[in-house]
Order: sequence, then structure tokens, then C-alpha cells
Amino acid sequence: MKKINLEGIDLVLYQETLPNGLKVYMVPYENKKNYSCHYGTFYGSRDLSFTTKDKKKVTTPHGIAHFLEHKMFEQESQIDPFTFFTESGTDCNASTSFKVTDYLCEGTSRFEENLDYLITYVNQPYFTDENVQKEQGIIAEEIKMYDDMPEWQLEGKLREGVYQRDPIRIDIAGTVDSIAQITKEDLYTCYRTFYQPSNMFLVITGKFDPNKALEIVKNNEALQKNSIKTTFQKMKIDEPREVCHKYQSLTKDIMNTKVAFAVKIPWPKKVDHYEFATYCGMILVLLFGMSSSFREEMRKKNYMTSFYMDREYTDGYITFLFEAESDHPDELIDEIKKQLANTKITEAEVERTKKSWIASEVLMADNVSTTLDNLIYDLVEFGNIIPDKVNRIRAMNLKRLEQLRQEIDLKETATVIMKPKKIPE
Repeated sequence: MKKINLEGIDLVLYQETLPNGLKVYMVPYENKKNYSCHYGTFYGSRDLSFTTKDKKKVTTPHGIAHFLEHKMFEQESQIDPFTFFTESGTDCNASTSFKVTDYLCEGTSRFEENLDYLITYVNQPYFTDENVQKEQGIIAEEIKMYDDMPEWQLEGKLREGVYQRDPIRIDIAGTVDSIAQITKEDLYTCYRTFYQPSNMFLVITGKFDPNKALEIVKNNEALQKNSIKTTFQKMKIDEPREVCHKYQSLTKDIMNTKVAFAVKIPWPKKVDHYEFATYCGMILVLLFGMSSSFREEMRKKNYMTSFYMDREYTDGYITFLFEAESDHPDELIDEIKKQLANTKITEAEVERTKKSWIASEVLMADNVSTTLDNLIYDLVEFGNIIPDKVNRIRAMNLKRLEQLRQEIDLKETATVIMKPKKIPE
């Protein structure tokens, strides 16, 4: 196994790629009683179109990755994974994002047995016409439930405004119409394409022996049967520079007006994505963070009562996302634009943020689950584990921040205003 020091946080990462292509990452802790295992595939809701080894192009319905995740919990053996893990007091779950599907178990006992079973059930798909039809009804109800959640709808509308072709503009669960098109043949095609070991990863953190864990993985019978490598190619998403909708307005049964605003920014050429994303994060924290003067000023002007910000990464773009409750949405958006374009950042602010971030990295490293989440985040968003984050943070400086700030093109923006329905007099 390759041994990598995670610099600045006193942890060691053990890494190995098995002959079948499965990538295994392990961070053992001596002073913990719990462990966390995540077994995932680089397959998310955006991965709708791909070509097979015989150059056949396949296009699948929206929501199929999420649908497939649900169906993995129905086993031909009739053993329910939730029941299996619960017997040892172990939590289990799964999730689908735009880029990845992840299966997990977290507990304090029976590590070897639980790890072996996690790998086993994810490598044993069982789809029938009957269980697919049953699941369509269940997920349709889930989609309808989200349709009644204003915040969910606001976020979805914003993505529809930002992206023209990228499937990220469609909800991860798909639509009622799209999931009605899914067949068991579709599920098997996607499973055999994306759930092959060479497209998957296993991340383990906590109290365990790395050598024993790796031996369990290598000897797992279900994984050995699924060791065939099949060539495939995800279709490149040619997302235009322009946003799809500059401005959208809708009404919902809500008490206060909500606003969502996004800035669609191309990744700079010849700049490391991790470096640019990290500096963008610092810029957002300094301009809009909890202790920023912006928040205080906006509250004094009664421009907002709540405020949220985030970043989103796609192949061609990094997107800044803002959401707020505001009775003055247009004025608030103007202030956000001014803040992004004109507000000066000082060296003292950069240094203070660096100290805070380094302290946060050290603090998070003491948490088994948080460490695992950070490792997966690196894999999904940047393609590799970043072992020297603390040193990279320490090297950040105002000069480089201002250089990269010039790469933030504010030209393409999207806005969604969600207003309360008028109450009849």
C-alpha cells in the first residue's frame, strides 16, 4: 500500500488500486471507537449519455442514477441491508449527487463483517419488471413531495436559469415522466457500465486495521465476480457560456419573498482547479461570510432576513450561488454585484482567514466522518486526494488572491424571485 502523510493534521492515508481497478483509501485512527465506510461509484445524475466499448451511444432518462441507488437495497437473497446493519447497531444509507452515488455504513462493532457485506450487496444487483414498477410509484411520490418545498423549488429554478445543456439543471431524482420511462434493462446497462470496480472507490476512516480491511476487500467473492473491465466514455457536456434565463419570477404559498442569484464563471485556463476554488472560497467568506460587514449593512437596510451562499463545480464552470429572504430582492442583488466587483480585501483579512481555516482543518481531522467526507469531496471535485491542504492554505496570499480575482468574470448571472401568492381580500 502507498502511504501518504496528510500534512498538518497528523493522519496517514493508505492508498491502493486493486488489479480490478478499484481505488481504496484508508485513514486509521488509534484513539477512536467508531469507523465509517463509503463505497461509491463515479456515477451521478449528470451522467445520462455515454458510449460503450462497441461505440454504441446510450442515452438514459433523467433520474436513473438515483433510481438505481434505491434498487440496490432490494436483494435477490431477500436480506434487507437496513435490517442486516441494524442488528449490530450500525447505520447504513446511500445518496446520489450530480456526480457520484455513495453507499455507506458507520458503526462501532463488527467492522470486518459489515465491510464485507457492504461490498457484497453493492456488487449484487437484482432488478425485475415488478420491483422497477413498484419503485416508480415510490419515487414519483418523493418527487411530488419536493415540489411542495419552496426552497427546493427555488434552487431548482436557479439551476434551470444558469445551465442550458448540463443535466445538472434537472433535479437529481428526475421527473415523474422521466422515471416512468426507466426499465430493468436500463438499470442493468447503467449498473454494468458505471458500477465496475475501475469506476468505483472505497474510503474507510476510523478504528480498524488497514491490512485486514484490504484483505477483506480483495477476498470478497461478489467483488471478484464483478471484476470485468468494460470500456466506456461519458459524453462531453458542451455547456454554453451564456446562462439560460437571466431572470425568472414565480409565486408560491410562502410568507416572505425569496431570492436566488448565481454567477456563472468559466474555469480559468492554466490555473489549478483546486487553487482557484480555494481562493474563490476565501473571497466569498471575506465578502459575504457571517462576520462580514456586508451582512450587517444589508440587515440595517432591511434588505434581507436570511442569507446563504455556496459554490458549485461543473466541467466548464464554477458557479457562485446566493439565496436569501428579502422584501427588496433587486436592491439586494445589486449590492451583491457591487460587493463582488468593488470591495477591497486586505492582507490582514487574508491572514486571519488562513489561521481560522488551518484551525478548522485540524479540528475536523479529529472527526472520523468529517475526514471521510473531505476525502470523498476531493476525489469527486478534483480527481485526487489533496494531502497538503494545510500547507496550501498557509501559502495563500493577497497578491495571488487579487490575481485570481481578476479571473472572476461577473458577466453571466441568473436571478429567480419567488413571491408570496396574494391573499384574496
